[in-house]
Amino acid sequence: MASWIPMNEACRLLGVRPQTVYAYVSRGKLEVVPDPADTRRSLYRAEDVAGLARRKQAGRKHETVAANTLFGSEPSIPTALCAFFRGRPYYRGQDAVSLARAASLEEVAQLLWAAGQAVDFSCATPAAPVQPGRVAAFTALAALAAEGHSTRGRLTRVLHTESQGLVGQLATAFGARHGGQPLHLRFAQGWKQPAPVAELLRCALVLLADHELTSSAFAARIAASTGASLPACLLAGLSTLSGPLHGDASGRVQALFSEVERLGDEQVVSHYLSTGLPLPGFGHHIYPDGDPRAAALLALSEPPEAIARFIEKVTALTGLLPNIDVALAALVARHRLPPDAAFGLFATARSVGLLAHSLEQLGVAQVIRPRGRYVGLAPDTPRAARP
Repeated sequence: MASWIPMNEACRLLGVRPQTVYAYVSRGKLEVVPDPADTRRSLYRAEDVAGLARRKQAGRKHETVAANTLFGSEPSIPTALCAFFRGRPYYRGQDAVSLARAASLEEVAQLLWAAGQAVDFSCATPAAPVQPGRVAAFTALAALAAEGHSTRGRLTRVLHTESQGLVGQLATAFGARHGGQPLHLRFAQGWKQPAPVAELLRCALVLLADHELTSSAFAARIAASTGASLPACLLAGLSTLSGPLHGDASGRVQALFSEVERLGDEQVVSHYLSTGLPLPGFGHHIYPDGDPRAAALLALSEPPEAIARFIEKVTALTGLLPNIDVALAALVARHRLPPDAAFGLFATARSVGLLAHSLEQLGVAQVIRPRGRYVGLAPDTPRAARP
């Protein structure tokens, strides 16, 4: 749980006066709540104060700011797509967890893309692959990227139409069935699941659509800044997403769940805790009080009994709550979805966000080009000739 400190402690840690603390609160950098012991006073989130203190200590030298911008100490690219407020993600100011109660991925795409018309992912959908999965998805996307047209000089509505086709083709490659229905229903049909499971897929797709400036969103924006085609931007983003420390983290959790089913929850928990190994899928640096996306999905789909016991035991012993990767892996296990279903759902849903970031980046007439700070051996340059 988050910890809270009074004004005098916040001022001491930050080395500032109360007026500056108020300014941090007004800019959304510091969360504040009423003091339950005295409603005339306020308490400030200790984690926010600590983060601000670290940034102050790092200083404002050009090299420090540049390095911090790349590695997460402070935001570097303005965006109107997704933000975090009070421990929850918001899409263009709308609570993503609340949207997941009823919205479809098509409706979220219309919101994130600021599209003037309803989004339809069934247009220009190719034939289903013989073997659905990530190989089919990346192969199809690479072929489109090789022949794609630059985004420059093209109307936004045309790019929206192309984006619809890309998401639809990606979903088909991961096993969604053809048809004009919403994407979650097509996935349920392709994976031979009943209507209640289709609702769970809809919820998961909405929760995964975007997550602010992730490494995959940054990669997609870099490609977009060069004028690359939309399939190339999406391929850049999804290639980054495919890493086990990002969008394929649910694969590590699935491997963990396999251990639990084979060895039992007691032995697996004991092994990880006794060796100091981190348990994949538990805890999230953005959500110290727990990932609300995971809570929303787990509330709708109870994991298998052994996995539920394991989650409960890990939380009790570590204090870490399950994140969205655990919820996805549990969904796959509970309903016996295809082995690559978790990544397929993540990649398809996040393709909406990656395309939104690519489209937003087109409004910035500047190529993203970070500079390297050389720390290697000194160059072996020729010595000047003696006179």
